[in-house]
Amino acid sequence: MSNTAHFKVFCLERYKNEHRLTGNEAFQIFKEYGVLDYLSSFYDVLHSFGEKYIVSDIDEYIASRQTV
Repeated sequence: MSNTAHFKVFCLERYKNEHRLTGNEAFQIFKEYGVLDYLSSFYDVLHSFGEKYIVSDIDEYIASRQTV
């Protein structure tokens, strides 16, 4: 598994746990809002931050996509 793929799984798991979602629910949210593409695009920066920051960043990204 590539580093980027491993990172996406890590983020999905942390997001799922933080929001008390099933894996499928979290994946559907990521898919709906393009989170996986976002994580790929900004992997170089995001992978160096802690999990709380990453989950918060994902929340902000989703919120910004909801208002568009």
